[in-house]
Amino acid sequence: MALGRPVSLTSNIASKTISVTATASQTLFTVTGGYNINELGVFRNGIRLVDGRDYLARDGSSVTLLSAASGGDIIEFHIFDVFSVAEAIKPNESSQTINGDLAITGNLNVTGIVTASDIVGVSTLFTGAIGIQSAGTVIGAGITQLNFIGSGNTFAVSGSTVDISISGGSGGGLGKAVGDQNAVFSYIEQYGEIDETITLDTSNSGVNTSIIVTVNPILAINDSNTVTVGAGKSLVVDVLQIGDLFEQ
Repeated sequence: MALGRPVSLTSNIASKTISVTATASQTLFTVTGGYNINELGVFRNGIRLVDGRDYLARDGSSVTLLSAASGGDIIEFHIFDVFSVAEAIKPNESSQTINGDLAITGNLNVTGIVTASDIVGVSTLFTGAIGIQSAGTVIGAGITQLNFIGSGNTFAVSGSTVDISISGGSGGGLGKAVGDQNAVFSYIEQYGEIDETITLDTSNSGVNTSIIVTVNPILAINDSNTVTVGAGKSLVVDVLQIGDLFEQ
């Protein structure tokens, strides 16, 4: 049974013990891995030594015995490493801040909203992180699903980009409803404006056999813009022949 005062550890202190066998007249010992000053226990053959009376430990790496060891003496170093609970992630705290990188092995499950406006590379950090706006107003906070209604809505996925084609708008539909979506009445603009250069082909207007139509009687192409009808395509202007009403 070892002599001396036993080591008693609290729940927030970790320790390790290193044992070496002394040679005859040895006084200087190097502690593998070092130690924190004043957080070291030194034992010789099971008897605890007193710092400043039996040994000196002042540099964090070596220990000097004030009385030389005999050959075969067992010198033990009990190294204490303080673990502070204050530096841990506390599960019941309402708010915590982590400075530096956080590496997670496994899935990250979040209950609530993830705010990522200041994170560089947020599109790669969060799968499916999309900023949603309507006429410049952010509407994406808290939204988890988008539901597009109507047979004219099509999606084309290319990597992380989704091209969304929505029927109607810019004179391409069959009129704008008056009132709610079940209204009987609708209206059609007499003039339609083309304010960008566009090529009507299979990349944006269906397959080769698709017919491209507009209900506007008059299409005005703004300066420096062009409209090119791709191979195999047909463009029909004023498909409802609304313009005939103005000739009567």
